[in-house]
Amino acid sequence: MRWFGFGFNAFGQIYVHEKLIKGECSDSVKEVKVSKPTEVTSQVHRRDCSLSTDFQIRASWSRRASLHLDGDSCVCLAGFVPGESTAPLTESRGCADAIITETHLSIAFSDRVESWDLQSKDKSPSWSMEIKTHSESSGSIVKLPLVPGGYIATKPPLYRSLSPHLRAKSLALSSEHAVLLSASGAVYTWGLGSHGQLGHGGLTSEEEPRAVEALWGMPMSCIATGSWHSVCISDGGDLYVWGWNESGQLGLPSRGLRKALQQQSGQQAGASRQDATTSLTEEPQEGEKHDEVFIAIQAFPALLDITPSCEIRTVSCGCRHTAAVTTTGDLYTWGWGDYGQLGHQTLVSSDEPQRVELFREQQMRVVDVVCGAWNTFAAVVKEEVGCS
Repeated sequence: MRWFGFGFNAFGQIYVHEKLIKGECSDSVKEVKVSKPTEVTSQVHRRDCSLSTDFQIRASWSRRASLHLDGDSCVCLAGFVPGESTAPLTESRGCADAIITETHLSIAFSDRVESWDLQSKDKSPSWSMEIKTHSESSGSIVKLPLVPGGYIATKPPLYRSLSPHLRAKSLALSSEHAVLLSASGAVYTWGLGSHGQLGHGGLTSEEEPRAVEALWGMPMSCIATGSWHSVCISDGGDLYVWGWNESGQLGLPSRGLRKALQQQSGQQAGASRQDATTSLTEEPQEGEKHDEVFIAIQAFPALLDITPSCEIRTVSCGCRHTAAVTTTGDLYTWGWGDYGQLGHQTLVSSDEPQRVELFREQQMRVVDVVCGAWNTFAAVVKEEVGCS
């Protein structure tokens, strides 16, 4: 399995240019915007650590963590990190999972979970907890940010408790809201709701987990969240979206994005400026030549039909963009694209899901996708051509 990255690369979280490695650092060499999918390597050369070439990726705004689970399992960091970013972290040896934010690296082991402050020079974790193992639960692995009895938040206090009645299966966190998937496939949300990101039909916030009633009775298999939007996949492979759509991150028609694109192409010179609206649905203004309905905020889940021919396998969200992998191995992206994070080899944003053609052209099948705030990482395998 190979990983490709595209989008924001100011800290070298996708790749480091050869001239930068040699110390020739200049603005013309940094390559902040990577619009073409570029292969990501682990960049590790250590005699005392045998790392697999098959690894997983976790990403934040300025950092990337490569999680190696075969051989000597450990975590390697790239991007804005202190010290030798390509070296395996000694503290991560024997790990089973990891997540990274702008402030902390959290690592799960078979018997404990630790969170390390990336801005501190302390040689001990800022938070840790033991995990009691039981013979009947052997084989179960902690899926971060969930931990026994609760979860690890994006900012202190790091540990937050959860009711055992929720029977949490997975958890997706933004800086201000959370989406939880229960073992039964129900979706719960809480936190800031000012952009409809909780999916309850309004813009109010929730202090405690509340079931998304619009999805009740439809078991979900996957959840993800951006800064102000949320998505989930049903057991049948349908994709549901809700929250803020200013940059087209829901894949729904965005008036702000359409106008921005028209201004960039010079097709709307002299058009009057309008303040952003906070209405749930933007109706066409008088005098407009079309009757299309634009969505500023989608306050309850909406079904997004990316492609009628296949189901959605997995999905991930950046700050203001979304990426989904189909069961046929295609990657579709949409939303904010100013840093090339949509992978279409342009810096254009889009409110319509579009397939990343490079992988299909090179006969690659996408099997996973992970979004950082302003970039995207896709895991691919070589497409096997069978006889029909």
